[in-house]
Amino acid sequence: MPGIQSTFLAMDTEEGVEVVWNELLFTDKKAFKAHEEKIKTMFEQLVLVDHPNIVKLHKYWLDVKDSKARVIFITEYVSSGSLKQFLKKTKKNHKAMNARAWKRWCTQILSALSFLHSCEPPIIHGNLTSDTIFIQHNGLIKIGSVWHRVFANALPDDLRSPIRIEREELRNLHFFPPEYGQKTDGTAVDIFSFGMCALEMAVLEIQTNGDTRVSEEAIMRARHSLDDPNMREFILSCLTLNPDKRPTANSLLFHRVLFEVHSLKLLAAHCFINNQYLMPENVVEEKIKELDLNMVMAEIRREGRPGAQWRYSEVSFLELDKFLEDVRNGIYPLMNFAVSRPHALPRALSQPPEDPQKAKTPTPEPFDVETRKVVQMQCNMELNEDKTQWHLTLLLILEDKLHRQLSYDLLPTDNSKDLATELVHYGFIHEDDCEKLANFLENAFHKHRSPPFW
Repeated sequence: MPGIQSTFLAMDTEEGVEVVWNELLFTDKKAFKAHEEKIKTMFEQLVLVDHPNIVKLHKYWLDVKDSKARVIFITEYVSSGSLKQFLKKTKKNHKAMNARAWKRWCTQILSALSFLHSCEPPIIHGNLTSDTIFIQHNGLIKIGSVWHRVFANALPDDLRSPIRIEREELRNLHFFPPEYGQKTDGTAVDIFSFGMCALEMAVLEIQTNGDTRVSEEAIMRARHSLDDPNMREFILSCLTLNPDKRPTANSLLFHRVLFEVHSLKLLAAHCFINNQYLMPENVVEEKIKELDLNMVMAEIRREGRPGAQWRYSEVSFLELDKFLEDVRNGIYPLMNFAVSRPHALPRALSQPPEDPQKAKTPTPEPFDVETRKVVQMQCNMELNEDKTQWHLTLLLILEDKLHRQLSYDLLPTDNSKDLATELVHYGFIHEDDCEKLANFLENAFHKHRSPPFW
């Protein structure tokens, strides 16, 4: 694992899945203890970074013993290895990368970078190479080592960092732009690195002629070997030496080499996934049972000749389920839209450290904030025995499979928005789910119109 001293393949015994166990060792225990809270804060916030094309950081803990200290953190395991490993295997069997696969991979990488760069403040990866990009068995691309620069920048000079960067390896120097490491470098650093990754994906390998370092001549040869003028222009725009002239991750998603009008099927799938909390898990299977498979679902009428009909029996529901699963996993992101608002980052990442003297002021103990999203919602409403009051039972299924059941006796003054806001306040749901839950409850309330206060 690039940048880490020790990594192990491990088993999460609770979930029954393979994960990666990472260790960072600090030899100066005294300096480590002095900055322990800052290290904790950084990792607590990095756990909250969540995107389908970013390797998830699940948990972390500190282990301080004798004269040494270490940070242990658990990350998602990506089964098919790194992009570099995949390209090497592909070169042995094929002469060129499939253009469609290249576009899909570029879109997924840019989807992750666009997410990171649109945070407030922006998260700069700073370590993007073909060794820190990983591939799942289903073709899903994930960027690893996102924690790297955030954590490295958080460490003060007196605490010697155990983190190695890919730039220290001569074979990866070509992934980093001239301005790398300067105080003024910004998100354009990642765009240059992405451009080099896109070039390597297109040609499968940038030849080094036996040298440990990739030369400028080798990069120029790789550039000139590109047959597609749109692909060449796309990559060269990322590799511009002036960082101010490089495009943003979001604007690259609109480049003619990648941009395409999404199919109605894909738009519908995303709408379905975004609102799946309103439906049972096996909704496709249940809907099939209700359908008459011989029924015509679409028809083209032609004057003077037979028309064409499409029946439900011609739909492969297994393929439909697989497509929905791929969309849910992030293989087909909807990213050809302007970013409507910056992604809010946890305060510990976006604000300067609080003054220690001010921190001593007594404040009420805050409620725990729920960081997990709700993936499914169900509710039931029943009248009490004397038929004067409604009793609400709400089942929430969170993204880590946790089932949370809540019950409440509704009052005449209650409304869906206030109830959802209260659940956020007490840490029962994530704030991003507040509006969804309010709409869900509103729909449930409208189905029970009999009480006079509704």
